[in-house]
This record gives sequence, structure tokens and C-alpha cells, in this order.
Amino acid sequence: MAGTLSIIGYRGEVMSEELREDLTKIIAEFEKKCQQSPNNVMAHHHLGLVYLKAGRVDEAIKMLERAIAIDPMSGESMINLGAIYFSKGDIAKAQELNEEAIRVMPETAQAHANLGLIWQQRNELDKAIAAYDKAIQYNPKLSTVWVNLTSVLTMKGEDERALKSALRGVEIDPDSPLAQNNLAVALFFSGEYKLSKEHMEKARELGYSVDPNFVNRLNQELA
Repeated sequence: MAGTLSIIGYRGEVMSEELREDLTKIIAEFEKKCQQSPNNVMAHHHLGLVYLKAGRVDEAIKMLERAIAIDPMSGESMINLGAIYFSKGDIAKAQELNEEAIRVMPETAQAHANLGLIWQQRNELDKAIAAYDKAIQYNPKLSTVWVNLTSVLTMKGEDERALKSALRGVEIDPDSPLAQNNLAVALFFSGEYKLSKEHMEKARELGYSVDPNFVNRLNQELA
């Protein structure tokens, strides 16, 4: 169950009628399991995730809170509940939950990654970098960590390290529009303007809305 909806910023998809009907059946099955086994952590955790998928956010919160009440060591539930609170704008609650998840599961990369994004949101850049570094230590294949780390390093003017991070992010997930955009920016600040434009165009092809100011600056350097 780890990592199902654990990435902060998760948004539900527009569902087809067929998928909606499937979710209704799945919800009914998990609700039955929870009624039959009121102390079943997994059942409550998964019901919370399915509620979230169905857009029933308040019910998802209640189920994940119930999972944590049953098992105070349920780090996955804390991470996913933190993701919901982050999406609702309650950064303090999201931070509290991810810090608690790290306390009970210190080597969980996603909790460190989420905490990094929270520190980034608070503009605590050094703390964000430290958290992302921890996430990479435990799982170097999370592309979103490299992407977010690139953003922070670029903001701090650490161009050489930002470029290395950006390259790693694209290597892991070449179809990520944000990874491609961040690589374009990192290449720009490294003076690699032609390559920067190539990756900027790739980001556009993948649906990323590139900053017009960046486009203008890049075109000026290429003129």
C-alpha cells in the first residue's frame, strides 16, 4: 500500500462512467470489510484511498485517520493523509504528518520528499535540499525529487549541481514536462543555450506552459 497516493499535490482524474461504477463496487466491498473487521488497518487505509479517487475527500480523511488510530505506526496512512492536507492548503498539518511518518518509518523516501516540498513551499531552501537529499539516499529513482531539487538549487544559484540534478530527473522520467523544463532552465544558466531550447521545446510538446520571460531571455541569447 505504500506510495499509492503519497505524492503531495495529487489530483483526482476525470473518471469515465465505467470507472465510476467500478469504484462504487470497490467502495462497497471495502466498507463491508471495515464493518466486519473494525480494526483492520489495511481495509481502512485502502478505503480512504478509494474514497479519495472517487472525490470523497472528507470521507478519505476520516478513513485514513481511523487507520492511524488503529495503528499509530501506520506511516503510509500518515503520508497519504498529509498529501490530502497539503492539497487543501493546510501545510502545517501536512508537515506534522510527514514528520511523524519519518519518526515511525525513518527510511521512507516519500515522507522525506514530501517534507522537502513543504520546506520549499515555506521558502526554507536549505531545509528543502536536506530533505530531498535524504529522499534520494533512500530511493534515488523518484523523479519528482530530482525535479524539485533542481528547482531549489536553481533558486539558490547552485547552477552546476542543478544541472546534474536536472539531467538525472530527465534520465529517470524523460516524459515529464516539468523535468524537461527544469533541464532547459538549468542548461540556460550553464550557458548551453541551444540544448536549453531543445529541452524547452520538448517540455512544450509534452504540454508544459513555458514561462514567456524565459523564452524571451533564451531567444535573446540565441540571437
